[in-house]
Amino acid sequence: MANSSRWRLDGQTALVTGASRGIGLACARELATLGADLLLVARDGVYLEQVRAELAEEFAGREVLACEADLSVQEQRLEVFDWIADLDVELSLLVNNVGGNVSRPALDYDLDEVRALLETNVLSAFELCRLAHPHLVEHGSAAIVNVGSVSGLTHVRTGAPYGLSKAALHQLTRNLACEWAEDGIRVNAVAPWYIRTRRTEGPLADPDYLDEVLARTPVGRIGEPEEVAAAVAFLCLPAASYITGECIAVDGGFLRYGF
Repeated sequence: MANSSRWRLDGQTALVTGASRGIGLACARELATLGADLLLVARDGVYLEQVRAELAEEFAGREVLACEADLSVQEQRLEVFDWIADLDVELSLLVNNVGGNVSRPALDYDLDEVRALLETNVLSAFELCRLAHPHLVEHGSAAIVNVGSVSGLTHVRTGAPYGLSKAALHQLTRNLACEWAEDGIRVNAVAPWYIRTRRTEGPLADPDYLDEVLARTPVGRIGEPEEVAAAVAFLCLPAASYITGECIAVDGGFLRYGF
């Protein structure tokens, strides 16, 4: 393999979930920059089509297609893969980015809320991995990247169900990495800390809370979606071909903080 091609994704097709905003959109853009064609999935079909058109214009040499779906619903997960089958593309990369959170004390959750969080954050990723497997195994050198969270590694005041869902996603990553290595599928995860997205605007708008966050972040700032996307893209590259089962924190040093 030529050295330069180790750092390219030409000829590969990536399925990115939660792809219309924030980290998902940044991942899609980064993968396209490296040469990948894109299959984008998100719930808001109108906005998703707008994003798809913008990316298609930005990356004129890439195929950029989109499918509206709520991946917390099993039937819609199946519909996404019916769509992919009809496209007859060689899917080689999967980025499980879709997720949600409701932050409150553990005693204040309704059990249906907890089930909904687990469905969105864990079961959707588990099922997408399984549905993608027949496609990825055909490629022989495929990659899955799950977008986890530092919340799955330590307490960050964000709510127990979210933390347990992300911890489960990290463990799913490790299990599938071992189970599917023989199929030529690498499975890794990233674990972001606070990233500047629409979802974090609310908490970070409180200046006292922002000061607390920054005080616990060695690099002293909030991360950008593109910084998470860079780690995701690296894990997709042939250059990362000996890395599997890892969870890379993209956290400005948060998890390593000490006095």
